[in-house]
Amino acid sequence: MKTSALRIALALSVLVNLGVVGALGYRAIQQRTPPSLVRQLGLDAAQLQRWRELESGFLARLDAESQEIERRRNRLVDLIFASSPDERAIEAERAAIAQLQERQQRLVIEQLQRESAMLDAAQRERLAQVLKSQPAAASGFEQLHRD
Repeated sequence: MKTSALRIALALSVLVNLGVVGALGYRAIQQRTPPSLVRQLGLDAAQLQRWRELESGFLARLDAESQEIERRRNRLVDLIFASSPDERAIEAERAAIAQLQERQQRLVIEQLQRESAMLDAAQRERLAQVLKSQPAAASGFEQLHRD
C-alpha cells in the first residue's frame, strides 16, 4: 500500500511540474510572437527582425525539449502502472524528467535575457508586465482531478 501511495504521489509531482514548466514556456513565448505583443512592445523594424531571429532557434529547441519530456512522461506513467513496478526505473525516469525540465527552464530564461538585451527600458518593463499577467495553467493531471 505504501509503495502504491508513493507511486501516485510521484506521478502527481512529476505531472504537476510538467504542467507548470510547459505553461511557463508556452505563456512566455508562445508559438510565434503575436502581433499584439509586437504592438505592445512597440518593436521597430530592426528589433522585430532580431526578435524573429532569436525566436526561430529557440522555438525549435523548446519544441524538441518538450517532445522529449512528453516521451519520458509517458514512459514514467507506463512504469508506474506496470503490473510489477520497478522503483529504480521509476526514479531514474523521474530524475531524467527533472533534468529535462531544468534545461527547459534555463532555455526559457536565456531566451528572455536575449530578448531583454535588445529592448529599451520601457519595452523591457512592458514585456515583464505581460509575462507577469499570464496565469500559470494547471497541469492536465491536476485538471483531471478537479473535475
